[in-house]
Amino acid sequence: MLPARLLRLSLVRRLGAARAAGVPPPWQTRIFPVRGYQARGYSTGGSSKYDKPMRQFAEENESNSQPLIYYIVPSAILAFAGLGTYVHYNDEKRAVPLGKQAEQSGITKRCTTNRPAIGGPFKLYDTENNVVTESKLRGNWTLMYFGYTSSPDVGPKEVQKIADVVKLLESKYDIKIKPLFVTLDPQRDSPAHLKAYLSEFDPRIVGLTGSVDAIRQMAQEYRIFFKKVGEVGQDYIVESSHNMYLLDPCLETVRCFGAEYKASDLAEAVTTEIQKASNSAAK
Repeated sequence: MLPARLLRLSLVRRLGAARAAGVPPPWQTRIFPVRGYQARGYSTGGSSKYDKPMRQFAEENESNSQPLIYYIVPSAILAFAGLGTYVHYNDEKRAVPLGKQAEQSGITKRCTTNRPAIGGPFKLYDTENNVVTESKLRGNWTLMYFGYTSSPDVGPKEVQKIADVVKLLESKYDIKIKPLFVTLDPQRDSPAHLKAYLSEFDPRIVGLTGSVDAIRQMAQEYRIFFKKVGEVGQDYIVESSHNMYLLDPCLETVRCFGAEYKASDLAEAVTTEIQKASNSAAK
């Protein structure tokens, strides 16, 4: 075993030789150079072959991306335009046959004018059990009244007023008008019963009856109120409004008269409306 002095001397010589050769001593940490890492395709610089395609892709997406409203608004406009065209086309289709029908039946152009929505289609029966619809009444001026034969007071007075008006119009004004009586009590007012009742006033008054549903529908169309009160079996009273309508040859409501009109005033008012319509048609 070598003495300690010789060992130290040997170690010093080795260190000296190592320093001369450029070798670091064993107690010094060796430092290795660090290589930089760069992810492909996400670099903001450099000359990677993936840089250019990725930048182009991002720029294209950014330039082509548009808000959703740019697609919704034009689509909504096109949809509304198509709907408007469809509705207008259907309106024209409905209007053309109506105009042709008016020309073929000899009805004046005034039938196409707009008026308050009073009246509508109906299907009832006269005192001879013949079917009567609104189309069969066209072409004549009509005075229409809604009542029932069991009315104790107002009903008979209004029917008598209709009979007096018809006579006044023919004798004083040389005007013929069709009087119409629509019952509001179809369960008791049969065609035969209506005929017997109206013949006591004037046989020219046309009586109409029908099913309960048909009468109710027509009353709603002409805005007539009625209901049964004090019903005990077949004994009851019908409360109703006592409106009388003047209908032109197109079967459009020209005027409504209440129970306060006298026969003479009513005949004069009917004459005024007929003359007004004639003057308007002549222009």
